[in-house]
Amino acid sequence: MKKSRHEKIKELIRTQAIETQEELADQLRNAGFEVTQATVSRDIREMRLSKMPAGSGRQKYVFLPQNDHQMGDKYIRVLRDGFISIEAAQNILVVKTVSGMAMAVAAAIDAFKFPEVAGCIAGDDTIMAAVRTVDEAYEVMDKIKEMLN
Repeated sequence: MKKSRHEKIKELIRTQAIETQEELADQLRNAGFEVTQATVSRDIREMRLSKMPAGSGRQKYVFLPQNDHQMGDKYIRVLRDGFISIEAAQNILVVKTVSGMAMAVAAAIDAFKFPEVAGCIAGDDTIMAAVRTVDEAYEVMDKIKEMLN
């Protein structure tokens, strides 16, 4: 039962912007799982779910595989250390970094697995991130700015 519940949690957080434990518990109940708040809290801890900016000042749960949990914090540090600026050019994000840091910052952006980002190309101090749509480019830009705060 626990394994199937954990699989359902992974599915839910990959397909929906789940912001709270209560919302996750409701979604699990709607899927036929009998859960308490304590159970959901324990699942979140065991699965090492993290909250990540979802745009507009909101956050959502994301699944980082256990070996990537600590890496998430490291990628945020790399992003903060190397970042200078970001701007949108249609559906392309142009990220300026400290000289020599573009590849590391691009790797950090890729590691966050933003579904809107098709991929990044990095030079020495500039990254071009291809985003699927113009609107999503601005959403990703907001997410990155929130991570920097």
